[in-house]
Amino acid sequence: MLAVTSPTLPYPSSNNHRNLHQYLSAQIRQLSPERSGKASMGGKTHVRQDNAQAVEPSQRPIRRVATEAPARSTPNGVSTPDRDAIGTTLDGDDRSTKPAPLVRSNSDFGPRRADLPDRREPAEDSWELRHGWDEKYNSPEYLDKLRDTWYMCYTEKRHETGGKPRQENPSRNTSEWRMRDRLKTVSAALTICLNIGVDPPDVVKTNPTAKLECWIDPTASIGTNNKTMEQIGKKLQEQYEGLSIRVRYKQYLDPSVEETKKFCMSLRRNAKDERILFHYNGHGVPLPTPSGEIWVFNRNYTQYIPVSLYDLQMWLGAPSLFVFDCSNAGNIIANFHRFVAKHEEENAKARKNDPSVQLQTHGDNIQLAACGKSESLPTSPDLPADLFTCCLTTPIDISLRFFLLENPLPNGLTLRDVTRIPGRLAERRSPLGELNWIFTAITDTIAWNRLPRTTFKKLFRQDLMVAALFRNFLLSERIMRSNGCHPMSVPSLPETHNHPLWQAWDLTIEMVLAQLPAMVAADEGGTPYEYRHSDFFTEQLTAFEVYLVQGAPNREAPSQLPIVLQVLLSQVHRLRALILLSRFLDMGPWAVNLALTIGIFPYVLKLLQSAAFELKPVMIFIWARILAVDGGCQTDLIKDNGYQYFINILNPANPLVVTNADEHRAMAVFVVAMFCRGFNQGQTVSLSPDLFNCCINHMQDDNNQLLRQWSCLCISMLWADFPEAKWAGIRCQAHIMLCERWNDRIPDVRAAALHALNNFLGIPDLTPQVAHYEETVATLVMRMAADGSSMVRRELLVFCSTFVKRYQGKFLVAAFEQLAKEKEDLMQAGGHGESNPKRGTLVKTDSSQDSQDSKSTRVSYGSVQGTMWMHLLIMSIDPHPEVAQDAKCMVDYVHERLLQSPLGPRAQPLMDDIIRLSRRAAAAKSQPPSRQASVAPNGRRTPAAGSPAPPALPKNESYLSMGMRKSASMAAALKHLTFGTPEAPASLEEKSATTYQRVPGGPVRTRVPAEWIKPPDVHDPTTHAKTYVKAKTPKSNGYTKRDPNSPAASMPLKSGFFDWSIEVLHLIEFRANHIPEKHALTALQYFREPQMRGTESEEPGSGEYNKKLWRRNRNDRVLAETQPLKVVAGTSKWDVPMGFFNNGTQPTKMCFHQFEDHLAIADDRDTICIWDWTKNQRLNRFSNANPDGTRINEARFINEDDQAFLLTGSSDGIVRVFRNYESPENIELVSAFRGLTRRIASPRMAGLVLDWQQGQGKLLVAGDDRVIRVWSAAAEICSTEISARSSAPLTSLTTDAVAGEILIAGYGDGALRVFDQRSPPQQAMIQLWKKHKQWITNVHMQRGGLRELVSGCRDGEVKLWDLRWRDEISTVKAVEEGSVMRGLSVHEHAPVFAAGSSTHTLTLYNTSSPHPLSVLEPTSPSSYSGVLPHLNRNTPIASAALHPHRMVLAGAAMGSTWVNLWGCKGAERGV
Repeated sequence: MLAVTSPTLPYPSSNNHRNLHQYLSAQIRQLSPERSGKASMGGKTHVRQDNAQAVEPSQRPIRRVATEAPARSTPNGVSTPDRDAIGTTLDGDDRSTKPAPLVRSNSDFGPRRADLPDRREPAEDSWELRHGWDEKYNSPEYLDKLRDTWYMCYTEKRHETGGKPRQENPSRNTSEWRMRDRLKTVSAALTICLNIGVDPPDVVKTNPTAKLECWIDPTASIGTNNKTMEQIGKKLQEQYEGLSIRVRYKQYLDPSVEETKKFCMSLRRNAKDERILFHYNGHGVPLPTPSGEIWVFNRNYTQYIPVSLYDLQMWLGAPSLFVFDCSNAGNIIANFHRFVAKHEEENAKARKNDPSVQLQTHGDNIQLAACGKSESLPTSPDLPADLFTCCLTTPIDISLRFFLLENPLPNGLTLRDVTRIPGRLAERRSPLGELNWIFTAITDTIAWNRLPRTTFKKLFRQDLMVAALFRNFLLSERIMRSNGCHPMSVPSLPETHNHPLWQAWDLTIEMVLAQLPAMVAADEGGTPYEYRHSDFFTEQLTAFEVYLVQGAPNREAPSQLPIVLQVLLSQVHRLRALILLSRFLDMGPWAVNLALTIGIFPYVLKLLQSAAFELKPVMIFIWARILAVDGGCQTDLIKDNGYQYFINILNPANPLVVTNADEHRAMAVFVVAMFCRGFNQGQTVSLSPDLFNCCINHMQDDNNQLLRQWSCLCISMLWADFPEAKWAGIRCQAHIMLCERWNDRIPDVRAAALHALNNFLGIPDLTPQVAHYEETVATLVMRMAADGSSMVRRELLVFCSTFVKRYQGKFLVAAFEQLAKEKEDLMQAGGHGESNPKRGTLVKTDSSQDSQDSKSTRVSYGSVQGTMWMHLLIMSIDPHPEVAQDAKCMVDYVHERLLQSPLGPRAQPLMDDIIRLSRRAAAAKSQPPSRQASVAPNGRRTPAAGSPAPPALPKNESYLSMGMRKSASMAAALKHLTFGTPEAPASLEEKSATTYQRVPGGPVRTRVPAEWIKPPDVHDPTTHAKTYVKAKTPKSNGYTKRDPNSPAASMPLKSGFFDWSIEVLHLIEFRANHIPEKHALTALQYFREPQMRGTESEEPGSGEYNKKLWRRNRNDRVLAETQPLKVVAGTSKWDVPMGFFNNGTQPTKMCFHQFEDHLAIADDRDTICIWDWTKNQRLNRFSNANPDGTRINEARFINEDDQAFLLTGSSDGIVRVFRNYESPENIELVSAFRGLTRRIASPRMAGLVLDWQQGQGKLLVAGDDRVIRVWSAAAEICSTEISARSSAPLTSLTTDAVAGEILIAGYGDGALRVFDQRSPPQQAMIQLWKKHKQWITNVHMQRGGLRELVSGCRDGEVKLWDLRWRDEISTVKAVEEGSVMRGLSVHEHAPVFAAGSSTHTLTLYNTSSPHPLSVLEPTSPSSYSGVLPHLNRNTPIASAALHPHRMVLAGAAMGSTWVNLWGCKGAERGV
């Protein structure tokens, strides 16, 4: 349910918990005072009020932001802002705050919008509302409350998905952010071929030329060449150790070919399957050959010996990392793959000859080369000779040198000065360390933005050595390109030398060098100088924040994400970085996957060891997001007791430094639940009485539904398949506390409790004590069989399936005894039962001595198994198709096992007899009316049209191959549906005597004729089944017919509730990508949906927002056009033809949509047609799926202010809600439940009557029962049962739809009773009127206008009432003397009502005048064809309806399928 509420109203507990946003915004404002006045986190703040229970807790709040505008005074004296001024404010240029969310459009559920122009006639200004409500309803406070508080019902996630997950395990489809084949470089061969003092023959050096090798000048060294080579080798090793100190380095200085082969093979032997680094410096040997050969020496250093790539690959194998620093290095890269292919070809042949042979692989190789095929290395004397190696191993030093050489502006620094920057690379707070830190962040970011994701993960996240070399390789590409060389790599990388972040790197270097003279002077004893740290990370975090404010357009990955990762290393920026990271993760699973791919996980895992209180709220949020996307982090949490971080938070004794602590505890309990899920080690370490007690305490927190739901699921995961935890829970009474959640206000919590109780079953040793615990739980949870949520009922069936499987033997006995009892009942109905020809139905008295004897001999009588079996039979014909399918699967399973058991030979004849008797009953029912015993002398059926039908054979086929088994279970289920279900499951058998007994025959008032207290349509014929064309039945979203052979049809049933609770298929993404939403099997769930920003419908400029805005303006336009016509409607004729169309079936109920041009028409069986009445075009035709012998009693549009649903009620007590009712392709069943769970058999059947309170989100249901049930649409449970205070059936209901406090009920004996819902149910009646003497046809209170209360009975008397008076205000005889009033329709705003008679007339009256405005007679084509020269005045009016706002009347006559539309003269512009 969706709630729009004013900031002054109590704030409901919501599914969208965005209070973390307040905390995070406050933290950012503290960290960045200069931005405290800006909307740094979306510009929207939600404030929670203290009293959170005033509104249903599952409603999502949308608040209207007040805007200043010029005020004006309305005729009621309410000062309101001018409408044009509001429009100007909304369209203004001030963009510092988010535009106000849409407010509700004015409708008939509340007073007129104060910001609409007042167009009432002057004569109406002096009128006052009835019932003394004028002062109350016109007060400014009340008008603001009604204008800003409203609900959208049946729009929650569970209604869109039915509580079913999109897939069995959502974590399996997450991106593979973990490197499953993670490698590491374990050994390195540093091969240096310089041959100092001897230049190779094919190399011509410039003079001067580059000399430095590893920053050492070989020509300036004092000593022998060997010692110089040792210095260079040692320096190269030190440089590589700066990249990774864990690698085993080995220097090979001027090696021979034999040594090369030896050390290469030795490295591979020691490294096994890990990576080897082969660094080759070939500055003192000839250039690589065109075939890719490199050169080494002979033993005497008298010859250069080539080494083939083929041999090198064979010696080193794979995986390997090659670095080639020499001229013409591109020749090596060009030929490398050719030799790899040759090796693989040889391996393939060897495997063909010997499949078991062990071969060396050669494919996984990475190569880095200094230049292309025909390029020579730079020879500038200002650069080192091994420039490529310097770039790869000392990036900071070469960057500083490169900056000085490339900077055209003089700065007074020399190349020697840049080596004097203080600090160490490992100290991030020192100048040199900060440079290294920023360089790492920049190169990571460049790679993240330019490289494909798979390449990035392989090169930058798989191996620390590879990642370091490739980060530095990006720098080499920039520096080498500026010197005429093009470094090459395999895999090849896109160009990165021109990335904009290199400018940020230059700026960082310039800022450090600008401070270098002062730092050097301070080191030499001069003036002390405090180093000013770079603003790089602060600025990049600000850029990341701007990205978040923009809402991640097109889901583009933020370029600053790797920088955020680096910032987490700093305590200075850590909190702000975590806050921004949490906002990014809040965008959905795609954002979480990106963050995990970039490598955020090790950092947030390490932070669990931090004791900082300020980090706990944001850490909880981040971990909840991560585990919602990938639940495979359990082993990581068990390291260093990371899970204890969240268990400690659950303890109320450990305070959280955040205002919404309960919501963060809900996230923490979610993390613990995910940690225990299917992870025995996690269950073991988490098991403690303290955790159980914390979850039990949180289950009773009425202010936070999420905390209650996940506390239940945490217990469920803790004791699933873990007997020790179940016994610990028993000692804590956890199973009893879970059962107490059966009437929780939130369906998700009730389903979570059932999920936990289902996992409670199954303690291995089934002792009497264990059986007692489990049967106690089963007895308590069966109260949820009448739950209004299909998700809860389906979860109950999962529990029942586990219970049935565990106690299968007892259920077989219960099923057998039920078959025997059913056969006995059918035989009594067929020949031994007493038949009453006046009623046409069986008079059954289960309290007889025979029945009592039968009960006493039944083993299953009074047992938990017998009671549950009765409920399963009833649920097998549940109105929701998925619930019915699951129950049928269980019933068939039990029957199949029964036939396979020792009772099978006795059960099969029982089933055969039941089938035979059921067919006989069905055949008797299908006989023509003239041959039935219940036919009256005039040929019309005597039972009420809405009375339930006798048991009939099911239309659906069985899941088993033998249909007889299904028929038996369905016959039993139909019988119990006919007579109703008991209130208390534990005493179902005992209550059956009173439940099945009929009300004593004869009229309640013996002083009046019997016809007076019968429905006006009691003798109406019903379309015969043979001539009736069935329409398509809508199914729920994602419904699929179950294959009996599929694993899903096996017992016990599998629950998908836990997966659904954490799963998401972003509807925002669907809308953004123009993907039809009908393909989405689930919607946004809390831990994956955005919490710190509004939904798409709340974002100005979005498609959904624009649609809502259009609908609101459309609604306001309709109101502005129709409100001034109320006086015209009460004084003018209503004889203007507006439409004429053929419905195809007999119309019996009609309902107009307030704002859409939709007219819903229900016929005399189970079909509903949706018409566009302005075009006489039928939009859709579908079946309501109510069984034969029943009809649709009510049809209402709900949520009319936005996207309307269609709500129907049928005479079998079922309420259904349909979405997309006007579309044949997209129509869906949203909800279906038994509005009347107990129906009293009576000779005067009223079926079901209801009234919908949109403003309160309540559905009031009554009829053939002695109570009025108030169903909460948000909670989907019966919140109140008000005693009807009469044995007569309720025939009509109406309420004060604005405040929803007063309820008026009409009865079959002519009485009217007024109830106040604020009073206790047994004391709710506050007024009783007995002025009518016959069946109340309708009682209705206007939702607009003067709130007139109008009632009419079958004799044609229409009375107006005031709740304060004991007598009626006025009485009008609305039909001719001797005729029957068939229907009464009251306009919601105009003082007009229409009465349909049994003499084919529709008469319209003004509520203040006894004289009719118009007398209309519905016509059909035969009326004009000449076949029937006169109208058939013997056909009564079947249905009539007035439009809620427009001056339009629809009517239809009995025996005709045509619908007539009339309008009011002078009100055409309102039509």
